[in-house]
Amino acid sequence: MNKKTLLITGTLLMAIGVALGAFGAHALKATLTASGRLETYELAIRYLMIHAMALLVFGLLVETYPRLRLSGVFILSGIFFFSGSLLTLSLTNTPTWGAVAPVGGTAFILGWLLAAYTILKN
Repeated sequence: MNKKTLLITGTLLMAIGVALGAFGAHALKATLTASGRLETYELAIRYLMIHAMALLVFGLLVETYPRLRLSGVFILSGIFFFSGSLLTLSLTNTPTWGAVAPVGGTAFILGWLLAAYTILKN
């Protein structure tokens, strides 16, 4: 991922996070509360937003720390698998989707560890 890709991806994911957060807080709140999945939905949105912001930061730093490109790939994978699986779980109330979340969590951890290593070694 180059600087422009990281920045565009981060900004689009921030917009998606805000839209999904608002949709969940208003249109889906009763449904999510009834199914007991409101907290899961909110957690998915929180992690999406935090990690979309990370992509923006990585985009700003990637020219100084080129390996942040790979960190960005891990973070994006984490968003897809962690937040995506929790959003799917929340909307479908299908518990098996919860088993996918650790894949995304692992991707997040790897992305952050690689970012730390990159900055340390540069």
